[in-house]
Amino acid sequence: MVVVRIDDPADPRIAPYRDVRERDLVGRQGLFIAEGEVVLRVLARSRLHKPVSLLLAEKRIAGLSEILETLPDDVPVYAAGQDVMDAVVGFPIHRGILAVGRRVAEPEPAELLASLPEDALVLVLSGIANHDNMGGLFRNAAAFGADAVILDSDCCDPLYRKSIRVSVGAALITPFARMAPRTDLLELLEGHGFEAVALSPRGQETLAEATRAPRAAVVLGAEGPGLAADLLARAKTVRIPMADGFDSLNVAVTAGIVLHHLAFAARRNS
Repeated sequence: MVVVRIDDPADPRIAPYRDVRERDLVGRQGLFIAEGEVVLRVLARSRLHKPVSLLLAEKRIAGLSEILETLPDDVPVYAAGQDVMDAVVGFPIHRGILAVGRRVAEPEPAELLASLPEDALVLVLSGIANHDNMGGLFRNAAAFGADAVILDSDCCDPLYRKSIRVSVGAALITPFARMAPRTDLLELLEGHGFEAVALSPRGQETLAEATRAPRAAVVLGAEGPGLAADLLARAKTVRIPMADGFDSLNVAVTAGIVLHHLAFAARRNS
């Protein structure tokens, strides 16, 4: 492992790390930024996405040697003093750990669903525009063994820096695909043998009553608007009972409760 010292914030070799927040807004043309030790560990072992380079605060090098030794030889590791690193990224980067990763080509949703086992659980998201929620959703998907995540065309990017960080790297190891606009979600799921379980405060049955088919898809909409009425009219709908006077949960919390039930309790009862 060779560590290349960077003394000049304008060094062209670390251009992908410059003005991180501004680049977050305009995109990185097939690349993404991973931040922090936990996420770096996940990226280093991911089979879905590959590290391109690392930029580390010098004080972090020794503690990361185990990870660095696993990286391919063609992944450069740059090190800088804290002041230089802060000047490069445009804000105080207290973790002192950044990596640029390369996205793999995303599969088509039909291709991804067809590749899953006969007994599979997927998370399907509609209109999730908040990056914190997206990260939390991927974290829950990984924690409860979901085989994949399907996004509609209105969802934000799971590989946005903040989404990856909130997911603690789960967005880097959970397969996902994005539907084209105007895709019939239920038709797509049914065509691959998945029963859609759509969450709504007005669901026809409680979650405790719900059992799962071998191929099950948890369908969640954005907080506030929720899922479209026409989709709810065609799907199996489920609700989570709550205390009187309250009828909503954070969407990532909802996902965790439902995925846990379908992964464990519902299987035992079905």
